[in-house]
Amino acid sequence: MTSFVSLSSAMARGFFRDRTALFFTILFPLMFLVLFGGLFKDAGASKTDILQIGAVPVVDQLPAEAAAGLDQVLAVTRTSDRAAALEEVRKGDKAAAIEQVGGELIVHYSAADAVKAATVRGIVESLVQQANLAAAGVTTPAVTLRTQPVEDQSLKAIQYMTPGLLGWAIATGATFGAALTLVTWRQKKILRRLRLSPVPIASIIGARVAVSIAIACAQCAMFIGVALLPYFGLQLSDQWWAFIPVMIAGTLAFLSIGLVAGAASKTPEAASAIANLITLPMAFLSGAFFPLDGAPEWLQSLSEFFPLKHLVSSMQDVMVRGESFAVTLPDIGLLLGFTLVLSAIAALLFRWDDA
Repeated sequence: MTSFVSLSSAMARGFFRDRTALFFTILFPLMFLVLFGGLFKDAGASKTDILQIGAVPVVDQLPAEAAAGLDQVLAVTRTSDRAAALEEVRKGDKAAAIEQVGGELIVHYSAADAVKAATVRGIVESLVQQANLAAAGVTTPAVTLRTQPVEDQSLKAIQYMTPGLLGWAIATGATFGAALTLVTWRQKKILRRLRLSPVPIASIIGARVAVSIAIACAQCAMFIGVALLPYFGLQLSDQWWAFIPVMIAGTLAFLSIGLVAGAASKTPEAASAIANLITLPMAFLSGAFFPLDGAPEWLQSLSEFFPLKHLVSSMQDVMVRGESFAVTLPDIGLLLGFTLVLSAIAALLFRWDDA
């Protein structure tokens, strides 16, 4: 027990003395949370800017209720200068320009921004249909549309970004911590001295695991603490605490990746490069930064082989979607299985010294 505590203390002191490790493990991922959280804080309330050229009766004569609804999605600026309006659309300053010539409503848009163009076209088509129904004397349509999100009305982008970026931070911390510690201790002959000492192997492994989990807990506390600030407005579900076992399983999985990277490397630079080559692309391919819903089917299938995908998905389930702990059990099992396989590979590659 004494050797376990001493080794854990030595590893923890080494981590906190390494300013580079502190920055890239905790502060760097936290900067992404602050940046993305600030950028997308009001994403759900953003409007699409368009220009109205001259009089457009279809828009000008909307009932008060319909006009209020339109104002929630479009910011309409009126102008009489047609050439200037079209130039603004070409430059991308406005999403579209609308004008009405007789009974024809014309939408001028730029193909450079297909998403905004589709939004404006869809809204204007709806206005035209309503005008045609009114002209035909249809005051009460047979079918009406009502949309309603399945999540709580207070749900914001920060509630999806926090689990994703936190998962990436945990992956980075565990991978780099294990890889660099293994290589540095081998270079400084510390592993050789430990081999000749009466310190049990279990104490060495246990100390590394304990420190990695402690760092992951610190990351979670900082990330959630910042995201809970009123400026960002994170709201956790009732069973948010169920992410803790997922976090531990994810830490073990990426700890095993770090051990493989450290066992296969001869220098800290090589270990850092290998760890970076694994964790950064995986973050993009696992949906940690951006959702994969619109990704090709082959990429979505490929992401299932990445441990970060299961870590992020389970944390989103219990922290955001209000799922129970039972939902995370399959992902926890996959993460632990991944840990066993990678740990076995690391054991085959392990060397006590550089000889």
